[in-house]
Amino acid sequence: MSEAGTTGAPHVAIVTGAARGIGAATAQRLAQDGFAVAVLDLDEGQAKGTVEAIEAAGGRALAIGADVSDAEQVEAAVERIATELGAPTVLVNNAGVLRDNMLFKMSESDWDIVMNVHLKGAFLMTRAAQKHMIEAKWGRIVNLSSTSALGNRGQANYSTAKAGLQGFTKTLAIELGKFGVTANAIAPGFIQTEMTKATADRMGVPFDDFIKGAASMIPVARVGQPEDIAHLVSFFVSEGAGFVSGQVVYAAGGPKA
Repeated sequence: MSEAGTTGAPHVAIVTGAARGIGAATAQRLAQDGFAVAVLDLDEGQAKGTVEAIEAAGGRALAIGADVSDAEQVEAAVERIATELGAPTVLVNNAGVLRDNMLFKMSESDWDIVMNVHLKGAFLMTRAAQKHMIEAKWGRIVNLSSTSALGNRGQANYSTAKAGLQGFTKTLAIELGKFGVTANAIAPGFIQTEMTKATADRMGVPFDDFIKGAASMIPVARVGQPEDIAHLVSFFVSEGAGFVSGQVVYAAGGPKA
């Protein structure tokens, strides 16, 4: 296995929101890299498809159901992972939701659920997992931000949460660096997923047209795929990336921030 620990056992990675999209692609990529992967999603049953794909390719994975914004569920999930897979030393905070609306129409619940899943969820998951990394004197944290962190119409809640994750990432890098733990963030641009399809559906635009429109504004002339982000996660969590920490990479097919 390419990412083996000092004992020869594989490192254990947790990927949140891993039932589909970027999370599923990331979980599968990390399994290919030699990690045992905890596939965490709100519904454990939804996570099983990703686990089956990993196992079919010869990897090891565990489906975990948990609400990342609930402290008790998070603690229980991380303890179960440590018991059944091994102590987690890689965490990818990918779980997310959209509640898009213009500011004057945005409800408190639209605001709160986005903050709770993205920001509180990343905080709770990281707080629970970091002790295992510190004990191992090795760890990798990757937080999924977004180009929306730079501002995006109709996404005051999401933009704020994604910008907040960048500050969270930089602070983790400062606090945890001396323990051999790095923290980095990825800010994807347009990625072709069920989430972007839902946006197109809500706007009443055929998804193919939505993709073509987005691609026309991207320098590399295509939209991103979940595997594009998974590849970057693979780099950040690698042994060789130990001197890269506190960074935000805009994976958007062209320059952003």
